[in-house]
Amino acid sequence: MKPAPFKYIRAETLEETLSVLARHGGEVRVIAGGQSLGAMLNMRIVTPSILLDVNRVRGLAGIDTAGVLRTGAMVRQSDALADPTIRREAPLLCSALPHVGHYQTRNRGTLGGSVAHADPSAEIPLVLATLDGAVELRSAKRTRRLKAKDFFRSALVTAREPDELVSALHWPRASAGQRFAFGEFAVREGDFAIVAVACLLEPSRVRLGFGGCGEIPQIIELPCREPAPDAVEALAQDASALLEYRSDLLASAAYRRSLAAVLSRKAIAAALGREEAHA
Repeated sequence: MKPAPFKYIRAETLEETLSVLARHGGEVRVIAGGQSLGAMLNMRIVTPSILLDVNRVRGLAGIDTAGVLRTGAMVRQSDALADPTIRREAPLLCSALPHVGHYQTRNRGTLGGSVAHADPSAEIPLVLATLDGAVELRSAKRTRRLKAKDFFRSALVTAREPDELVSALHWPRASAGQRFAFGEFAVREGDFAIVAVACLLEPSRVRLGFGGCGEIPQIIELPCREPAPDAVEALAQDASALLEYRSDLLASAAYRRSLAAVLSRKAIAAALGREEAHA
């Protein structure tokens, strides 16, 4: 299929971008990498009146560490994976990025685009939620910041207003004593995850993020000191029992629950540096 007719605007500045969004709002779809939007346009899942291209907009691809790690929405996924600052400050994101699509798609796909798209199985939104990060939203009237837990509403639905642009992501910087791990299961490498698990392990707690199980990333936090091997299994079972699960053509809710328990056990073991994680 081919997209429905639309008007194409290539923005040159952030001001122009926000002006178009202010005037046309819900009629607009913003395109950056286009790895998800391109397919949705072709299948006419979305039929915008205006396609707004932000690839030439300066200032949307910067990286800085003033307080938190701030990545501009236009940072390409492959650039993020190779960036030494991101590797140092957000190791969980770098653990997840190799699972995002394929090498070719990561060269075009952006961090902000994945978060704005809000696919339930997407790795980048999952990591942002697990780390308790935030989404920066800009309009012609204001700039605001929403916690990831408040940004994701349902599958492909977010709290972004029609006149707003996802301009940046804010990631808490990794600190001493934190350990991280990421794992997922998909039918084929590069496919959407049936279940994905992100793990943040600290001296007194474990925070697990689950993608693919429900309509949005689900976060489970449990008290935990250095667990014994048998306690890891109990933690994984406790976490998986607290989730909501969906059934679809790829997997039943019961299968997803089983996967969530296995993957969370492996993720906790990996964060602890135990050999079981590689089994």
